Amino acid sequence: MTSTTAAVISDIHDNYHNLIAMLLQLRKIKPEKIFFLGDFMNAGIARTLAEFEIPTHGIWGNNDGDRGAIMRMALAPGSNLTMASHTADIVEWAGRRIYLTHYPLTVDSMARSGDFDAVFYGHDHTAKRERLERCLILNPGELSAHKTGSATFGLYDADDNSAEIVTVEGRQVTVLTELVRKYRKK
Repeated sequence: MTSTTAAVISDIHDNYHNLIAMLLQLRKIKPEKIFFLGDFMNAGIARTLAEFEIPTHGIWGNNDGDRGAIMRMALAPGSNLTMASHTADIVEWAGRRIYLTHYPLTVDSMARSGDFDAVFYGHDHTAKRERLERCLILNPGELSAHKTGSATFGLYDADDNSAEIVTVEGRQVTVLTELVRKYRKK
């Protein structure tokens, strides 16, 4: 079996800088797939993923903005973005059964069920990798860096059902721009 790798991302929250920096890193790493665990904030983020050469499979989060516009990006001719209909999904990929969810509420029960090789989740912005029995549990952290100050994503290796957490090169917390700083001083 050849090495099969997927990037796992979550919580972009409009941080185009970190998204593009991560996509440039992925061009070097060359994963076969991107799993996105929700929180685009707007359709421009969806367009960026739809136009990127690596196929992305996404689920909804609690901060996705105009879902209609995001779906139009996913359904556009030539789009590399597919969207599930909910905040959770089950995918079979590279011989693995994976549960994707935005929210951490069901993570432990899904991992304990024995039905999944891996469970990926987001929402709380905290990068975490662990095992529960034979199941890998991965939260890739936040791409936005606005809560933790760190922009991270996961790299999942389906061959050995393992993952690592990777820091985005050249990351920035763009929510504190010069405009915001000037406004706060008033």
